[in-house]
Amino acid sequence: MAGFLVILAFVGLFALGFPVVLAIGIPCLIYLAANGLPIDLLAQRTLYAMDSFPLVAVPVFLFVGSLMNSAGISKYIYKFADTLVSRLPGGLAQVNIFGSLVFAGMSGSALADIGGIGRIEIDAMKEKGYNRAFAAAVTSSSAIVGPIFPPSIPLIIYGTVTGVSVLQLLLGGILPGLLCVAGLMLMTAWLARKRNYPRADRWPTIREILRDFWPALPAILAPVLLIVGMLAGFFTPTEIASVTVVYTIAISALFYRELTWHGLYSAALETIRSSAAILLIVAVAALFGWILSVERVPQILAGWMLSISSDPLVLLLLVNILLLIVGMFLDSTTAILVIAPIIAKPLMLAGVDPVHLGMVVVFNLMVGLLTPPMGLALYLVADIAQVRMRDVLREMMPFYIPLGLTLLVITYVPWITTFIPRLAFGN
Repeated sequence: MAGFLVILAFVGLFALGFPVVLAIGIPCLIYLAANGLPIDLLAQRTLYAMDSFPLVAVPVFLFVGSLMNSAGISKYIYKFADTLVSRLPGGLAQVNIFGSLVFAGMSGSALADIGGIGRIEIDAMKEKGYNRAFAAAVTSSSAIVGPIFPPSIPLIIYGTVTGVSVLQLLLGGILPGLLCVAGLMLMTAWLARKRNYPRADRWPTIREILRDFWPALPAILAPVLLIVGMLAGFFTPTEIASVTVVYTIAISALFYRELTWHGLYSAALETIRSSAAILLIVAVAALFGWILSVERVPQILAGWMLSISSDPLVLLLLVNILLLIVGMFLDSTTAILVIAPIIAKPLMLAGVDPVHLGMVVVFNLMVGLLTPPMGLALYLVADIAQVRMRDVLREMMPFYIPLGLTLLVITYVPWITTFIPRLAFGN
């Protein structure tokens, strides 16, 4: 009973406007005091949470995204995407989506995508006469590909807290990421034809494609090299973050030659700010998760869910409903840390593949980045585009359709997620 009171207290404090760290931490401290537990336990559990090798990847990947912006790599990615797909219906809107896919292969973060290449994309679309709110909607909806397509910060965190293979989770995100991009591009093409949006006058020549492909090639090769390196056993999923940093600095110094000492310092400072916010939540959520475990909340919920149905399809439906609601109020990191340990056990007992479940959870919470009242991606993109949140939401409505369909396919067609991991590991 005490575990559920802690959950209710957390929800209540968060609804009252308390910061996430305090909303989680205050009920935990009250629980420790009420049960006569030593305050040292707080330090012990938070230190235990931080002493995690996979979590090292989180600040390092954030550093990669900041480095790419400081080194000017983002503009080369955008230029190649512009040349390749701007003739498609929707023109620069299609460039926006395709550019997010390429950028995703290095940053692993939706907000890094919006803050990096998203600024370039929105400015370019505004110059060509696109509605600023529409540009913001395309940018935010395509940015959630970043945490799905490898590498991915949310998938690394999910694997850390549930014990699922991070490498299999990263490989499992390849087909869902491509499926999401295809759905968004089809919706954009339909809207472009309906609204008569501009596009390039002609298809590019082979010479033009090659001209812009070579400058972008080092960045495009990054996800390929990382995946091959992991499968070959050269480095672990955690180590790929550091490899990506070295790779980014190397191509910046040897190829692009635009990274300055000031840019390196700015990227490091931005990474420290972002990492501190994320890892502080991770630390406090570890104590929260420990209390729930002691109070047997996961076991109680597992029994409750299995009493409703033992059918994996029904349980996945319940999980999707729960996560869609949770995603409206919690950022993805907090939601993964709080919710994933609770729902993982009953779903796995019902026979749901753990890699499949991880993709369902993470994609669902990425959609939460685009839903108010939390909607972190919406707030960031509205600020960049300098438009009202209401206008961005209005333009977002059509894009919820391909995102919702992608979620349904990921949920009820498991092989979309499990095919590549099983192909790679033979199980």
